[in-house]
Amino acid sequence: MAMHRGTSKHATIRRKVMLSRYNSIDIETALQAAQPTAPFPPASDRDEWHRIHQTIGDGVVGRIIAAAERNADTAIPSLPATLWLEFMRTGQREGYQEPRGVRRAMLATLALAECLEAKGRFLDPLLNVIWAICEESSWALPAHQRELTDMTRPHIDLGVAGTAIELAEVDALLGPQLDPLVGKRIRYEVDRRCFVPYLTRHDHWWLYNANQRTVNNWTAVCNAGVVGAAIYLEPDLARLAEMIARAARSLDDYLSTFDADGGSTEGPGYWSYGFGHYTILAHLVEHRTGGRINFWSEEVACKAATFPLHTALTPHAWVNFSDCDRTIRFIPGHLAYLSRRLAQPDLMRLARNQLADALSGPNFERSVTGSLIWSLRNLMWWPSAEPAGDFVPALRDWYPGMMWMIARYDPTDPHALVLAAKGGNNSEMHNQNDVGNIIVHVNDESVIPDVGRGRYTKAYFGPERYQHFVNSSRGHSVPLVNGCEQLPGSEYRAHLLKYRADTMIDLMTIEMKDAYPKEADVASLKRTVALHREPPRGWVEIADDVSFASKPGLCESVLTTFAKVQVEPSAVVLRGEKGALRVSFDPDVVTPSIAVEKDVDLALGRTDVNLVKFAFSKPVQQGSIRLRIEPV
Repeated sequence: MAMHRGTSKHATIRRKVMLSRYNSIDIETALQAAQPTAPFPPASDRDEWHRIHQTIGDGVVGRIIAAAERNADTAIPSLPATLWLEFMRTGQREGYQEPRGVRRAMLATLALAECLEAKGRFLDPLLNVIWAICEESSWALPAHQRELTDMTRPHIDLGVAGTAIELAEVDALLGPQLDPLVGKRIRYEVDRRCFVPYLTRHDHWWLYNANQRTVNNWTAVCNAGVVGAAIYLEPDLARLAEMIARAARSLDDYLSTFDADGGSTEGPGYWSYGFGHYTILAHLVEHRTGGRINFWSEEVACKAATFPLHTALTPHAWVNFSDCDRTIRFIPGHLAYLSRRLAQPDLMRLARNQLADALSGPNFERSVTGSLIWSLRNLMWWPSAEPAGDFVPALRDWYPGMMWMIARYDPTDPHALVLAAKGGNNSEMHNQNDVGNIIVHVNDESVIPDVGRGRYTKAYFGPERYQHFVNSSRGHSVPLVNGCEQLPGSEYRAHLLKYRADTMIDLMTIEMKDAYPKEADVASLKRTVALHREPPRGWVEIADDVSFASKPGLCESVLTTFAKVQVEPSAVVLRGEKGALRVSFDPDVVTPSIAVEKDVDLALGRTDVNLVKFAFSKPVQQGSIRLRIEPV
């Protein structure tokens, strides 16, 4: 079972991470001393690929080969310039990104199928995909580059970096079986698009904390792609050392975005993406230098590696604050590697859960054979049967630096009541205005959920970001004060007043008045959230204590839900697909009402969101709204 962790004593300490102690001179010395070997077996190593086949089983191998057969008979999608311009013209991403993604999925399945089968029948289709990708004017995503490509000034983004390492790993796996000029072309394209601008330019916003902008998941992803590709392709050790040194300095800033306990305000979804790429680069650097350069030497990196264990609502559901979908999936191989490398047995147990979900779900190709970098590592880092047992979260988890509280009634029961709540501020990574937000989960469903992230468009990340329902405080279970919503910015924040945790209760009290504008006229808004472990099933307490500065005012406590809503004289019942909750209130103090936000454009699809509002019946100088939430 995962242990409780998190202490407020160290919550506000600003760490000085020191990966940058690895300078280019020391790194070059380490590279010279190491005996370079392939991090993964090439396709020509038939004994090793036979072992991999046996490990993953005939069923998985058959599905990979079947996917490759379909791809071999499928035309490579075209990517015309007008499709690229669609983002600038309409704000939509999917028109270009989807066929671009198909190309890279074809690259993965064709390469892996050839490695597993070794009959040569996928080499020509693979060659065509590699060549088509090399012919793309830019490997970037239109949402990041926007204009048509200026060939004299390559742009490095997530897509460029990812493509670079994918091509490098195809070359490492199957280069000798392909036309000799393919490897030469890959090296030429990766060098001009990645290595040269990475080493010679300082306008990559994601490289360092600068100009009052903090780095995020991009930092790990872009460094892993560019420098990971260099570990495969760059023969000049001085040049390679300079790139690794630059990445080490950059990743110092990335690790500084985690709190002292390894928590990330980007949430578990972007942890999987960003920290997954940190793991990729840490592994490649450690392997290439014979262990002399170790990106796991920093304590915060090791703590960050366990983030999924501490943000689980249940073994199959996670806290999804910030831009994060309600359904979160982790990469099984990534969790398994971290388990082995850092001696974290619960990560292996979780990896087995995630693998079972991937193999039994409808999106096998996306889950197991999506991008080459992760489909390859899923096979190489396949979860093992040991250590035995199932992943069970701790009774509670607490990230004081972020003010995230996760409290479980009985973590051994996946259907039991769980409360997640946050304080924080409204300038977090992938921020939503959600100070004080809660999630109430029961019977394998977040009946009071964080609604999730919206569909990514140009407007979603533009000046009008907080006009989107899901990013505004209207789209969260937080109070509305005198009709005022919360505002974006680091000054709009919570202050932690109290945290208590024992066998019978987990409780957090925050002062929220600073999350609202002056127009709200609020002198104090204290929110207390608590999970009470009273038999038989426990209950959740939400208490909003408000006082106004100049004159009596109005406050309403709002709960977001996808559930059906039934209003009773002193309670509101929320009936979801699996779980149900009764929200009791004092009818002498508040009046309930229901509103519906229609057709919300979420990343998971359009849907309606119900807003259950508990408002003072009349203006008050000070007052309290108290809700008792219990399973039905």
